[in-house]
Amino acid sequence: MRSAPKPLILIVEDEEELAKLITIHLEEAGMQTQWYNRCALAARFLKKNFANLLLLDVNLPDQSGFQLLDELKKGDISIPTIFVTGNALETNKIRGLDMGGDDYITKPFSYPELVARIRAVLRRAESMADLNVTKNAKISDEAFDFCGAKVTPIRLEIEFPNKVVTKIGRKELGILSYLNQNQGVVITRKALIHSVWGIHADVKSRSLDQYIVKVRELFRANGLNLDSFRTVHSVGYIFDPQGVSQEGREEIAARQTNPPMAKK
Repeated sequence: MRSAPKPLILIVEDEEELAKLITIHLEEAGMQTQWYNRCALAARFLKKNFANLLLLDVNLPDQSGFQLLDELKKGDISIPTIFVTGNALETNKIRGLDMGGDDYITKPFSYPELVARIRAVLRRAESMADLNVTKNAKISDEAFDFCGAKVTPIRLEIEFPNKVVTKIGRKELGILSYLNQNQGVVITRKALIHSVWGIHADVKSRSLDQYIVKVRELFRANGLNLDSFRTVHSVGYIFDPQGVSQEGREEIAARQTNPPMAKK
């Protein structure tokens, strides 16, 4: 039987001896480690690689751990984080937790406690990930309307006005969810790919386009058009059912002036 993969813990700590001790105890507990003594080096690693958890000192030579976590979030890099610091001020703990840290442990600490806290955060992260259909959509999300069809994430279903109910794939659901949440603005292909597949996914624009074609054909086959979902040449897409953009207002006005002929 194949053993479960070891979680990768990224340690960002400028005290070399402490980092070595942490590494020894975590690896003895069945984890992999990667150590950096600067925030910039850790950020560079996470922009290209995956880690299960970030063990982050608050006070580092190039910038604070708080600044690093903020930078990662702005770059759409989400990683469970435990702050480790010699500063026991309650205000710092509150700041770390409020900005998205999962735990906060002060030096000196016992290594068994550190291992236990890491395992607890990893369990919570795994439990949350179980709800994810794609990076941006969860099965627990509320049902929503998309161009006259009802999309129900918890069942991975879409119901059309003609009463046809059909299953949709995870990626199609992620695409519809992202478009629905970003109405009236131009969405680049890269932004859509990163939101649905993840920032580190190796997905080409051609693959995305194939999913878009599949969605369009599904709606067309059930009597609905996606005129409000348009391709923006050389950029990406725009979904504008409310006619917020100039192009959307013109299209809605055109449809009102020349309504489509009813099918016999």
